[in-house]
Amino acid sequence: MAAFSAAVDAIFADPNMAADATWSYQGIETPLPCRVILLRPDETTEFGAARIVSDSVRADVRVSEISDPQPRDVIVIGADTYRIQGKPLRDRERLVWTMELVPE
Repeated sequence: MAAFSAAVDAIFADPNMAADATWSYQGIETPLPCRVILLRPDETTEFGAARIVSDSVRADVRVSEISDPQPRDVIVIGADTYRIQGKPLRDRERLVWTMELVPE
């Protein structure tokens, strides 16, 4: 597992892959610095015969930096502020949280 952890750390340290951010519990506690990988994939939702495509915002954050993110926690990336929507999920190795974000 040390090899996976080292690889994740290298990816999050790369300025082309990750960005500096801050996280705070529901926006009320002192923000903690962290690194995030911001993802903006299109999401497809099926509704009967229709397919609806919508924007989404997700972020990956190392578990070593944020141990227990919760819905309604706040993440600030540059000038953009987001709230976590839904329960964040960890990857198989338990090294990275993936969370859905909504703009504030």
